[in-house]
Amino acid sequence: MTKIMGYADRLSLQPGETVGIMASVIGADRFRAEIVRLLNPNAGMGASDYREAAIETPANGTYKGREQKIHAGSFGVVPEKWALKSIESFTLQAYVWPTTPKKGPQALLGTWAEPGTGFGLALDAKGAAEVRIGGFKLTSGVPMLERRWYLVAASFDAKSGQVRLWQEPIYDKTFHAERPVFVEGSAKTSASDRGAPFLFAAWRAGEARAPTLWGHLLTAGHFNGRIDRPRLARVALDRAQIQALTSGMLPSGVEEEVLGVWDFSKDISSERIADLSPNRLDGQVVNLPTRAVPGHNWTGAEMNWTKAPEQYGAIHFHDDDISDAKWQPDFSFTVPANATSGFYAAKLTADEAYFYVPFFVRPTRGTAKAKIAFLASTATYTVYANNRGRFAGMRTELYQGRLSMMDAVDILQFEYPEMGVSTYDRHADGSGVSISSRLRPVTNWKPHGRLWNYCCDLFIVDWLEHTGLGYDVITDHDLHAEGQDLLRPYNVVITGSHPEYWSLEMLDALDGYQRQGGRHIYMGGNGFYWRIAFHPTDSNIIEVRRSEDGVRAWDARVGEYYHQFTGEYGGLWRRQGRAPQVATGVGFISQGFDASSYYRRTEQSRDPRVNFMFEGIKDEILGNFGVLQGGAAGLEIDCADFALGTPPHALIVAKSENHSNTYILVAEEINIGHGALDAVQNAAIHADLTFFETPNGGAVFSTGSIAYAGSLPINGFDNNIAKLTTNILKRFVDDTPFPMPK
Repeated sequence: MTKIMGYADRLSLQPGETVGIMASVIGADRFRAEIVRLLNPNAGMGASDYREAAIETPANGTYKGREQKIHAGSFGVVPEKWALKSIESFTLQAYVWPTTPKKGPQALLGTWAEPGTGFGLALDAKGAAEVRIGGFKLTSGVPMLERRWYLVAASFDAKSGQVRLWQEPIYDKTFHAERPVFVEGSAKTSASDRGAPFLFAAWRAGEARAPTLWGHLLTAGHFNGRIDRPRLARVALDRAQIQALTSGMLPSGVEEEVLGVWDFSKDISSERIADLSPNRLDGQVVNLPTRAVPGHNWTGAEMNWTKAPEQYGAIHFHDDDISDAKWQPDFSFTVPANATSGFYAAKLTADEAYFYVPFFVRPTRGTAKAKIAFLASTATYTVYANNRGRFAGMRTELYQGRLSMMDAVDILQFEYPEMGVSTYDRHADGSGVSISSRLRPVTNWKPHGRLWNYCCDLFIVDWLEHTGLGYDVITDHDLHAEGQDLLRPYNVVITGSHPEYWSLEMLDALDGYQRQGGRHIYMGGNGFYWRIAFHPTDSNIIEVRRSEDGVRAWDARVGEYYHQFTGEYGGLWRRQGRAPQVATGVGFISQGFDASSYYRRTEQSRDPRVNFMFEGIKDEILGNFGVLQGGAAGLEIDCADFALGTPPHALIVAKSENHSNTYILVAEEINIGHGALDAVQNAAIHADLTFFETPNGGAVFSTGSIAYAGSLPINGFDNNIAKLTTNILKRFVDDTPFPMPK
């Protein structure tokens, strides 16, 4: 059966800029490409008929198909340098913390390569420390335990052939019964492998035809776990000298024989590996392993790695890390000067297979073509990229009360696991995924399938098209880079159905825009929730540390709450003094996926300040219909909370009601784990339609529900939700200032 997948080298483009499209085709020698603008989601019965507008461009056409591989798995590499070319005798050592010691042979460090050249430390098939010298192997014979620190060291004297290996558990205040292991043997072989790179957490497995993330290097034996304070000497050290070297001292009498003294606590925010020896055998990490994690000497006294970096000298490698598929482009598309801003995609087809490669067209920087901007939640889309857990986990079907639906594109995640997963998943070793990259095929950025995030936001695009008022599309990535200047030209900024992940730069920009009179319509639920960090040099990559609180697919280990990219504390914005209620008047209160409900108008909806909202609307019940589980209030919902920052003059014009008992209070609302926790028992669980004015003539309206967007297209937009929202949009576009209430 034919398969096709792809991704774009750029996410947000201005007129005149060019995007490269990378494709991989299996089972066909040709594929078809067409550039389209996406106008609504393929949502089935009750919604608008699916529409995509074909763009006339030379990029449309048939192209030669080829398979392009993804090389997953993180590792560290020191390039071939003179100091690595003359090694005969050696000592290798490091602190290691294995997480899957029984998965099979795994590399730790060295120059060893398949089928058997060079030298290195590894784990054998049972998880015991092993030294390899050419085809010779010596193992400790004692498997290591998971998530426990060990000092592993090996020495080889080329003249005598003596090989020694140490495997010693590190005291960690637990009551493990392990004892140090020492073995020795004799090898008649050579450690020399001239011109070879020195690797951490992988070994060489040949050369690739196409470029990989490190030249054409192919790797195998990827290690799951942490490595701290690796060392290399070109002489066989004794145990006392090994101990001295672990502490950073050069053993007396052999100072010039020490080649590498790597300190992973240096340059944590970068991809650089620093060598403190005079040889400067610096290197880099590949495929972005996790840094800013406690090392073997972490005491627990300092949680912030920036305050005690010497205790965060470990790197956590994973065999499924992926930062960039590194494919070669198959064709490109240049945005025409007169292009309409919007959601775009390269639609790839080969036989019966298809794949959408999304990107966005924005106005030229510093300009606006409309008074309305729709801010596409590209940070959230990236964080959710390739969410495999929604299919692999049993809880999804339990939450929704139905079987999960998968299409051919969804299945690609399981057929090609090297695509990587989302930050809602766990690595193969059970640790949470904290880094997500857009530079790979993504299966859940498409206009059909699960109506969530990207796909759900197309309901809002469809409604905007229906209003005929005109709009620009801008992205989170643009906002992070350009700040408030991006928003300033617009009367109204609309955020989507689930703008969950925000950087400090993004949040500050929105805050400044609102304070200067900008109007904001928040069209979703569970927004402005998690703090994120963008990679310092590549905005395609985003990090999230799920610390201490919140509704989480996994929680960060103690000591791992601060982002490696920026040093910022991770977790909920609420726990950092910036609850969502401050920006939007509402914040996350509950989630449920069996059914969505409706809103009932409140007495505050009769306030003259909001008369404009309800022009032409006589209904008391709003949104008792919708594509997303039958109503406008559901999936994930937000409510006002004046203690958390809802402005005191805010009006709650409608409240949802009649949610099922699957709607439970979010974790951050629970101090004692018993009592009235579900919506049937607890009236606090509801969504609020909220309005308030801001300084300088601005205003904010919030829906407090992800499901809200799915009610807009019902009955051809002839419904009270579409009418209410359009009334609000028209007033927000109007230049007439909103007076602050007295």
